[in-house]
Parts: sequence; C-alpha cells; structure tokens
Amino acid sequence: MVPQIDVRGCMARKQYAGEAAFEWEEAEALLDLPFVRFSGPVRFSLSYEIGEDGRVDVEGTISFTLTGLCSRCLGETSRTFEEEVRAAFLPRPSEEDYSYRNGKVDLGEFVRDSVLIALPGVLHCESCAQED
Repeated sequence: MVPQIDVRGCMARKQYAGEAAFEWEEAEALLDLPFVRFSGPVRFSLSYEIGEDGRVDVEGTISFTLTGLCSRCLGETSRTFEEEVRAAFLPRPSEEDYSYRNGKVDLGEFVRDSVLIALPGVLHCESCAQED
C-alpha cells in the first residue's frame, strides 16, 4: 500500500519533516522486459519536508531485484537496482511538479513514475554487462 502524507495534519502538529518506508507489490504490471520478473516487492525509503508555502519535497531511494533471462545471452540472471528519487508536490496544479489536493499528498503517481524511470531497458547478466 502506498502511503499518503497528511500535510494539514503534520502542519497542525508542527511536524514539518518525516520518513516513510514501504514496499510496493504492484510493480509487475509496469515491467515490459520479456522473460523478466520482479523478485520481491519494490522497496521505497523516503523522507519528506513541508515548506511554509505548503510545498512538500520528497527524496529517498527505490530498490528492487529483477530475475529472468539475460537480454544478450539468455542465461538466467538476477540483478538488484537502487536509484535515488526526488520530487516536489505543490498545493496547486503545476506542469513541472506533482500537485496535491485537500491537504493530502498521494504518492501513487510518484511511485509508479519512479519505478518506470528506474527500470532498465535490458537485463544483462554480469558477464554481458561487463562487455558493454
């Protein structure tokens, strides 16, 4: 389950920063590599900071393991990926940043986008990766 950040609640408690760590199981639908699957959930470790203007800055890491056939030699392989992610959420619509409504930041779109950006175009075993 993807958490939400209750901006109004945090501001009322004068809690302007926090952390969220969670696993996301629904990433399989985003994977477009043939004969490759996620080996476990995608893990997120995020921190957030709420600014005076209501802007919420989120940053952290995403990690996951892919298992399947190497795109080059077709040998069975498993590789772990870890990427840094960051985003800004504004209390009003924006073309450049994410936005939120009713005082709650829904991280769902950010989570999906982060996984899509972190996915490799091909999965290579260690031998084939060294040849690149």
